Amino acid sequence: MTLISLGLLIFFALWFLLEFYLFRFLVKTIYGPVGNGSGKELFVSNFGFTILYWTIPVLLLLNWSAQVGGLIHYSDISIWIYVNAVFFVMYITKLFLLLFAVIADAFLIFGRGWKLFSGKDVFDPGRKQFLRNSATLVGLIPLPTLLYGMVRNPYRYRLHEVDVVIKDLPKGLEGLKVVQISDMHAGSWFFREPVERSVEMINEQQADIVVFTGDMVNNKADEMEPFIDLFSKVKSRYGVYSVLGNHDYGDYYRWSGQREKEENFVRLLEIQREMKWELLRNENKVLNINGSALAIVGVENYSALPQFPRYGDLDKAVENLDPGILKILLSHDPTHWDAEIVGKRWDIPLMLSGHTHGFQFGFEIPGFARWSPSSMIYNQWAGLYRKGQQYLYVNRGLGYLGYPGRVGILPEITSLVLKRT
Repeated sequence: MTLISLGLLIFFALWFLLEFYLFRFLVKTIYGPVGNGSGKELFVSNFGFTILYWTIPVLLLLNWSAQVGGLIHYSDISIWIYVNAVFFVMYITKLFLLLFAVIADAFLIFGRGWKLFSGKDVFDPGRKQFLRNSATLVGLIPLPTLLYGMVRNPYRYRLHEVDVVIKDLPKGLEGLKVVQISDMHAGSWFFREPVERSVEMINEQQADIVVFTGDMVNNKADEMEPFIDLFSKVKSRYGVYSVLGNHDYGDYYRWSGQREKEENFVRLLEIQREMKWELLRNENKVLNINGSALAIVGVENYSALPQFPRYGDLDKAVENLDPGILKILLSHDPTHWDAEIVGKRWDIPLMLSGHTHGFQFGFEIPGFARWSPSSMIYNQWAGLYRKGQQYLYVNRGLGYLGYPGRVGILPEITSLVLKRT
């Protein structure tokens, strides 16, 4: 038996044990204790609930097998994003239920121990049932929360207006408005009409420059086809500039061959040209704005994390540029900032990124507190960051990936205005 086979065997054995533990807890909560609690009695009693409960992991296994085996891919069948989302919501809820089931059982075990040594029963049957009911109700909180995020928030765009004060900003660039969007993941969009509102919001800003910081698609260029005409309408005074994100290279799709992957990538580049977006692939564009020079520098995907590709070449992107010219860097992954910019490239006062989506989950209370699971991976995961005289802005993304919704971290359009000190 190989190590992989042994690992899978251990994983599935552990999975079954946890499923059985939760199943047993829920049966006791809903129906009360069943005989001596043996496996046979638990499965045979309350037959309808048993079938309902165990159908879910069976369907999940079938879904996994179909996707791992290459029979189904969410980029080919858009509705499958929602199929995967149903399982995601169910199992996040199950994890919470499991956590609170363990807590409730820990109290009950403590009560048994207390009775053994003191002779006093801390938990009578009514209290035991109350404890189980409470644990179940609290554990179910993710279910309505995540469903609400899917129904209400996928297209609930928010405009974030930010002033960026840059030392020695050329006079002609005072008040320059840069509108940023990022992470469209067009293959995840199931409805067109609400996406039209995002383009309206972008154009309402009357931007001097519009930038897109990567991940136009999930995997395949044709995901963007239904939206070409729509995003061709994005307007700004000095143009629309874009870079590639890790998903734009097609690295996460099972292609029939290298040629198919290359043709897909060529099509993605063509789409950007059709929309009149200027894609910067380790290159720059120098603009003359009110007599002042500004360089928009774009690098291909560069991540400091090993699981993401590193195609970016900053040295190539800035070659032939005057060292004194003001530069705005477009780089999809925010880890690039700490890796190559801060304290190393003083000629880049502002970098614009995306990538994290703020994990599409968390909370933000302005001026008080904010949190997202992405904060456990990324030092910079949403909003404006400053170190010395250098800034990074991380856009929360216009679309979504995986989970087709958002909770607390809403899709974003950013309006950044450059200010002088």
